[in-house]
Amino acid sequence: MSKIAFVFAGQGAQYSGMGQSLCEKFDSVKELYEAADAHRPGTSEQSFSGTDAELKQTVNTQPCVFLADLAAALALEESGVHADLCAGFSLGELAALAYSGIFSRNDAFAAVCERARCMDKAAKSMDGEPAMAAVMKITAEEVEALCEGLDNVYPVNYNSPGQTAISGTKAGIEAFCEKAKGVRVLTIPVSGAFHSPYMADASTEFENTLTNITINTPAVPMYANLTGELYPEDVVSCLAAQMKSPVRWQTTVERMIADGADIFIECGPGKTLAGLIKRIDKTVKVYSVQDTDSLNAVLAELKGE
Repeated sequence: MSKIAFVFAGQGAQYSGMGQSLCEKFDSVKELYEAADAHRPGTSEQSFSGTDAELKQTVNTQPCVFLADLAAALALEESGVHADLCAGFSLGELAALAYSGIFSRNDAFAAVCERARCMDKAAKSMDGEPAMAAVMKITAEEVEALCEGLDNVYPVNYNSPGQTAISGTKAGIEAFCEKAKGVRVLTIPVSGAFHSPYMADASTEFENTLTNITINTPAVPMYANLTGELYPEDVVSCLAAQMKSPVRWQTTVERMIADGADIFIECGPGKTLAGLIKRIDKTVKVYSVQDTDSLNAVLAELKGE
């Protein structure tokens, strides 16, 4: 029997207008945005009409993408599609925590806002301009070898065969590119050196903000970026450590497939995760939902199975 996995997008694919059409159609999504605006006034407006420059700033990107991610999942739920498993990529892990029920939606949104604040603070305190990039068509081991001996650049996200992200300073990534002549390196539109040692202070500060958060038993099994395994009982430590540690996305997806997932639906802006999953395993079915048009297309596909 097929198992459906919802996977929640991270930052980098944000755009003005994300989540808007779903908010206009689904009551649960409208309620989600109203609750977010009560906690952080102006978040809906920022999501629906913010400029590219505004949405690239971490303190804005993370709350807005979180809502767009969860909006897609809620729209799927209202449409009768439910997940058997879930995971999120980096920021998307907060949306997965909310979807799985480990955090309440309100607690998850409050946590996202704190996470964004801590990471933005760490990025602004760096000695050097922060940057991230995706290294294409070479192995993770080759990326690790190229980073050796270079200052201020680290292999961080193990996305799929032939794609590994690096993180650090702009100068560090430029030195990597010089060393890796001929290798395709694509800039990731973010404003911090995420999942690297530069986020150590942010991780500690964020963990301290979560001391009173309520942890619930998951209604849907959820997998952790930190390990690629099911989320541990020490949710707070795992979530905080994720900020300064590599995302083991390929391992996560492979474990979900081993546990029976054969349909993956990416929830949130863009189709980045869908592309990665197709590279990891070509036998599974992969879809993306980010607005009403893509939702209707996915519902039609699923009904035809």
